[in-house]
Amino acid sequence: MRIVLAPDSFKGTASAEDAAAALAAGWRSVDPTVDVVVRAMADGGEGTIDALAAAPGAARHATEVSGPDGRPVTAAWVTLPEGGLTTAVIELAQSSGITLMDPLAALDAHTLGLGQVVLAALEDGAQRLLIAVGGSASTDGGTGALRALGAQFSDVEGAPLPLGARGLESVARVSLDGLVPLPTGGVTVLTDVTNPLTGPSGAAAVYGPQKGASPEDVPRMDAALARLAHVVTSQVPDRAPDPTAPGAGAAGGTAYGLALWGATLAHGASAVADAIDLDGALAGADLVITGEGRYDGQSGQGKVVSEVARRAGAAGVPVALVAGAIDAPTDGFAGAVSLTDLAGSGEAAMASTLEWLRAAGSQLAHRP
Repeated sequence: MRIVLAPDSFKGTASAEDAAAALAAGWRSVDPTVDVVVRAMADGGEGTIDALAAAPGAARHATEVSGPDGRPVTAAWVTLPEGGLTTAVIELAQSSGITLMDPLAALDAHTLGLGQVVLAALEDGAQRLLIAVGGSASTDGGTGALRALGAQFSDVEGAPLPLGARGLESVARVSLDGLVPLPTGGVTVLTDVTNPLTGPSGAAAVYGPQKGASPEDVPRMDAALARLAHVVTSQVPDRAPDPTAPGAGAAGGTAYGLALWGATLAHGASAVADAIDLDGALAGADLVITGEGRYDGQSGQGKVVSEVARRAGAAGVPVALVAGAIDAPTDGFAGAVSLTDLAGSGEAAMASTLEWLRAAGSQLAHRP
C-alpha cells in the first residue's frame, strides 16, 4: 500500500508538515507496512516555505531585513533544486506580514523588507523566484519591494516618497532604470485571490480594513493605488501591468508591483504542486490524502484540496479528505473525515488538532 499525504496547513493549529506526520502516524498504527510519501502543500499564503522546506533537496536560509513598520526582522526563504535551476521560495509574510505589526498601521506599512529578501536570494545564487504573497500588512502596491530592487518613486518635485500607501498619494514620477534584472528562470508570484488592484473588489476595499484601515482610510488608499497605476501606465507604458487583471490586488497590490518588475502571476496551489513534484509522487500511488482547516463552498475554487484532487483524478488515484470541519458535499472523495465530528466539537478539535489528525489517519486506514 502506497499513500501520498498532501494536506494544506490547518490554519492556526497545525502546519502542513505536522498534519501529514500526524496522519501518517495514525495510518501506521493500523498498517505499519504502509509506504508513505509526504508532499506538504500550500496555496501561496503563510506557511508556504514551511511546506516546501520538507521537499527533497530543500535548504532553508535567513537574512535580517526591514519589517513592515521599519523594525528589523529575520526573514527566512527556501531554495529548491528544480529542473536544473536553483529556485528560491520567498514568503512575503516572513518580511512584510501583518503578524509583524503592533500596532497595525494601514497607511504606513510597507514591503521594503520583501525586496530586501529578494535581493539576498539573488545574491545567494537563486536563478528562479517563487514569491508567496499572502498575509501582507501593507497596501503600498509593492512599491517598497521595488524600491529595494532599485526602482524610484517620487513626487512632482522629484523628492522620494515616504514608504507605504500614504506616500503613494503624492506619486508623480516613476523610474525603473535602476531595477535589478530578473533572474534567468523568471519570477512567479503565488496567490490564491483574484482581486484587481482598485475598485470595490480591489486591494484597499477588501483587505484594507483587516490591516487597520478606517472607513476614511480605505478610499484614500484606493485612490493612491489608482494614482500609482495611472503614473505607471503613462510613464512606462511598455512595462505597465494591467491593474484590472485577476490577482493584481493581491497583498495590497504587491502582485501588481512585482508584475511591473516582470513577474508573472500564478495560482498558488498549482505552482506549489509543481515545485514539490506532486505529480511524480502520485505516480503509482494507491491513495492520496489531502486536507485543510475547513472544507466549504470555497474549497473547490483553486484551494489546495481542489488542486490535489484535480491532479489525483488525472493520475487515476482516489482521494480522501480530512478537514477540521466539513461544510460542503464530499461526494467526489473516496473517504472524508471531519475532526470536529471525531472530537465532538470544533473547540475540542482545535485544542488537540494533531491528536485528532492521528485518529483521522487511523480511521482512513480502516476504510475498505
